[in-house]
Amino acid sequence: MDDRKEKQKAIFCWSGGKDSSLALYEIQKQGEYEVKYLLTTLSEEFKRISMHGVREELLEAQAASIGIPLKKVYVSVGSNAEYEQKMEAMLIELKSEGIEHVIFGDIFLEDLREYRENNLAKVRMKAVFPLWKRDTKELIHQFLNLGFRTITCCVNDAFLGEKEVGVEIDTEFISSLPANVDPCGENGEFHTFCFDGPIFKSPVKFETGEKVYRPLSAGTLPEGETKGFWYCDLEIM
Repeated sequence: MDDRKEKQKAIFCWSGGKDSSLALYEIQKQGEYEVKYLLTTLSEEFKRISMHGVREELLEAQAASIGIPLKKVYVSVGSNAEYEQKMEAMLIELKSEGIEHVIFGDIFLEDLREYRENNLAKVRMKAVFPLWKRDTKELIHQFLNLGFRTITCCVNDAFLGEKEVGVEIDTEFISSLPANVDPCGENGEFHTFCFDGPIFKSPVKFETGEKVYRPLSAGTLPEGETKGFWYCDLEIM
């Protein structure tokens, strides 16, 4: 008799960056969950991953190389109520397939975890955080040692500048970060696009394009020292 425990069905909230990639690697290694879909939020106007600014075709190339079907939620820029409404509708749709768990790559932001758990509770789903409370310096070195490769696609100008966007992350990059920047960018200091590593069947091929600075509009979060963000346009090859 086969006494192996049946895997629980889950969806993975996929940003396309390094934390998502490492979290998915951990989930696949643990073998407790069967990831049925990657779920990503994109700007309806620009067809790019929210915050990261990565083109939709690169997201699709990632999913194809990983081998997990992709689900997309398109939202308007800066509309949190719309995001919650559309995400809830998608989750209800996916729950009808017997999926009860949603996996995230968050590491230590308590308010973000609470926000996610509260929204999932509305549709009676549960959140899973495979990287939770792990040391971010250890995580980024584990990421690199596993053979993952990632490039910065967006940086917050309160912490980093034009020269740090469009750069592949390596040990030299990490050691050069200012003391107030988390090694994984967990506070939103930088965002990344992961293009190679053990979860991919083959590398996602792309080239770097122009660097663009986008200032914050009035009333746009985050507040404080942030004046805007530097983006590096990544184009599929």
